[in-house]
Amino acid sequence: MPSWVEEGYAHYAKRMPADCRLELIEIPAGQRRKNVDIARVLKKESDKQLAAIPNGCQVIALDVAGRTWSTTELAHNLSTWMGSGRDIALLVGGPEGLHADVLQRAELRWSLSPLTFPHPLVRIVLAEQLYRGLSLLRNHPYHRA
Repeated sequence: MPSWVEEGYAHYAKRMPADCRLELIEIPAGQRRKNVDIARVLKKESDKQLAAIPNGCQVIALDVAGRTWSTTELAHNLSTWMGSGRDIALLVGGPEGLHADVLQRAELRWSLSPLTFPHPLVRIVLAEQLYRGLSLLRNHPYHRA
């Protein structure tokens, strides 16, 4: 990833408290060359994603067809997730999205927007939105509605 992506993600990840820390597990995207079987690439990526999910995690797929949430709704969801005592695995797909196996494994599908974002930008937006939602829960002045 470019340095601006690493810096942007790290900026918000380091702000998260220990009880809601972010851990990034990056799975390299498969090769997307001319005449490559994209279905096979997606399947390989999904196998790696599913294998990387720690036991007991609630899986949330970031998917354009998922539900969109306001900041207040995200904060409520964060509160619910933290209260469950389970870790959360947020799965982000590559250029073609997530494979059907990953979507089937997910307990929730979340759409950041109906717009299509580049993968590097999603990483930063996701970290910032999680920080914002937590700030709202904890009455931190970062979020000003």
